Amino acid sequence: MPVRHVVVFRFHDGTTAEQRATIAAELRALPAAIPEIASYTVGDDAGLVEGNWDFAVVADFATTDDYFTYREHPDHQAVIATHIRPVVSERASAQIELG
Repeated sequence: MPVRHVVVFRFHDGTTAEQRATIAAELRALPAAIPEIASYTVGDDAGLVEGNWDFAVVADFATTDDYFTYREHPDHQAVIATHIRPVVSERASAQIELG
């Protein structure tokens, strides 16, 4: 069954625009390295509603196995360890079965 993975972040105060841009660029490079990703959208909150989270990732996978491959993939884990974890104060996620 297809799966949609949604994750949102809040950044620590002082996280720079450059750090945020690097996170987006590093995440956007993942579909080239992880063919199991069917669709991938990442970016800063548009600022339309006060109190929203700062950044979001929406990823679609054809199967739950594809999601788990992405989750554990070394390139994905490296982006998290190097660029995301150092600047994120809060994280929330959900996986939704589609179909």
